[in-house]
Amino acid sequence: MQIICLSRGSYEYSKNLAEKLASKTGYTCISREMITDEATAFGIPVGKLEMAIMKKRPLSEEMSIEADLYKAFVTQYLCEKGLQQSIIYHGRTGHLVLPGLSNVLRVRAIADMDDRIKFAMNRLNLSWEKAKDYNELVDEDIRRWVRILYNVDWDDPSLYDVTINAAHLSAENAASALVQVAQLPEFMVTPVSKQRLEDLLLSSKCRLAIGKFEPTCDLKVTVRADKGNVSVTYLPRQTKEAEMIPKALKDIKGIKSLVCTIATTNILYIAEQFNPGAEAFDHLINIAEKWNASVELVHLSYDSKQEENGDNISEKRTKSKEANGGILDDMEEVDRLKIAGCGVQESMNKLIQVGRSGGFHSAYGSSSLVNSISRTENNSLIVVGDVFHSKGAAKKRLKRDLISQMADKFHVPVIGTEDLKSHYLFGPKQLISLVVSGVFGVILYLTIFLQQEPILKFLSSGHIPSNPMYLKIAAAATLAVSVPIIAHIIGGFFENILKLAKLE
Repeated sequence: MQIICLSRGSYEYSKNLAEKLASKTGYTCISREMITDEATAFGIPVGKLEMAIMKKRPLSEEMSIEADLYKAFVTQYLCEKGLQQSIIYHGRTGHLVLPGLSNVLRVRAIADMDDRIKFAMNRLNLSWEKAKDYNELVDEDIRRWVRILYNVDWDDPSLYDVTINAAHLSAENAASALVQVAQLPEFMVTPVSKQRLEDLLLSSKCRLAIGKFEPTCDLKVTVRADKGNVSVTYLPRQTKEAEMIPKALKDIKGIKSLVCTIATTNILYIAEQFNPGAEAFDHLINIAEKWNASVELVHLSYDSKQEENGDNISEKRTKSKEANGGILDDMEEVDRLKIAGCGVQESMNKLIQVGRSGGFHSAYGSSSLVNSISRTENNSLIVVGDVFHSKGAAKKRLKRDLISQMADKFHVPVIGTEDLKSHYLFGPKQLISLVVSGVFGVILYLTIFLQQEPILKFLSSGHIPSNPMYLKIAAAATLAVSVPIIAHIIGGFFENILKLAKLE
């Protein structure tokens, strides 16, 4: 079953386009208004949530929970429909509630502002100026809605596969073009995408069940599912209420295992091979305990034959899809994925023992890895471990490029395991740095800060035989060089003091 998500930059054109596309494909057409009505009937105050966002104020904790439930409801609704039949969804953010799905065609429909103004004038009986203000206000509200709920820019072109301009293409012809695009191999359903859809459905069902169960309704939780294995993370102050989570989920079908862990944030640990006995893994746990964070393992998988040839699996999938749409290749990929022997289970067990397990999921190749990580998750750190170990001399360069790419995309610290201790923990090197910066700080204080008056008089008096203009330039250059050095020394000293005190 295929899924087409149409983001509306123009309500009338997008609605018309979705309906024409549905008539040409036979797919079921679903609108945002339909889901909103269902969510309201379910008990989620969507109108109240929209008003809270429109007021341009930070969401209260209560409204933040309602936003989570609304997102879970939309996800559940679309996943249930998408598993039964091919669907077309038109609304604000359908392309954002189904992350990591390769078979979703994400379309943006835009229209000229003058045309939108004319339509608003006719539909709402407004003057030109008021219709213009109305459309600008609608766009601003949608941007704020998308930013607050999904932490992305509504206008970001990378979120869409196709952009349709109503000024250049009629809805009829745009629908005909999209029919052809939807049949491309990249948007064919595969076993992997179907499994991902089932995981999203299970996680959204669990989130709604927790939100609607009286003893757990006030819990701020993050729910993930991977092939029936569900992990739930919650805040430390909600430990007592969290004890009721298993009871809240007892009637949810499809749960093979359930892990509940306490956390205020999340750390992603990406590797091909995990070693729970390694020093770096202990460092990771120490940081998680400092931050009261959960650790989510991401297993980066490659095909052994492709590794020998120096290609990753995402490249192979691209080539094979040209021939069979990726379906056969994905079936083989599922069979080949053997996490046993990669240290995943042992690492999960260790994290569970220390109460820091944040779940686990797999990614197939670098491209899939980046796309599988949601920007809406509360990740404070991404750690890249043993990756590209079959690439020989190119291993370091590829790892460095991956770290740079992920840092640019997710705007959180991304480092290798080799840098964990030096960046976030206090050890012998930090002790030496603390002592050295402390000594230099004392010297600077005694030689400069306690002698400010004589130094200023010396620089401004002109008693020394030199050109006053050169003297001023020299004084300015000395300040320009010395101030950053002094700031670095003092900053390094207090940075290590905070590490020693286990504060960030």
